[in-house]
Amino acid sequence: MKITILTVGKIKEKYLKDAIAEYSKRLSKYCKLEIVEVADEKTPDQASEVVEENIRNKEGERLLKYIKDDAYVITLEIKGKLLTSEELSRKIEDLGIGGTSHIIFVIGGSIGLGKEVLRRSDYALSFSKMTFPHQLMRVILLEQIYRSYRIIQGEPYHK
Repeated sequence: MKITILTVGKIKEKYLKDAIAEYSKRLSKYCKLEIVEVADEKTPDQASEVVEENIRNKEGERLLKYIKDDAYVITLEIKGKLLTSEELSRKIEDLGIGGTSHIIFVIGGSIGLGKEVLRRSDYALSFSKMTFPHQLMRVILLEQIYRSYRIIQGEPYHK
């Protein structure tokens, strides 16, 4: 299976880069992992809803260029479905059994995802009702994908 993490913005902090590299290395045993970053837009302080919508749409256009028609798209959204680690592993396993060969997880920028990206989504996933920095969310997502593959393989994982 190919897993793509499609995300807005670059990682600047070394500790996050190190964690991403570690989970990427661990995941190489289970899947073909690709991380694609698209440029983010600067969001002015106290931006109006119209300005924010335009920013989400610009970032969304960049994201959509990397989404293939045959890929299964999972967007990370606060209002998405909350799953346990076991449920996420079943979701990934069921997609593979059902013939899906490419899953794309989409992480938006600091103000979320544009309407066109949300429309293209096959599944909205939430990690919490809390808001996390989108850079940190990349590490959390990679850890959960790694944990999912450990569960699928029947290998031990920390509960």
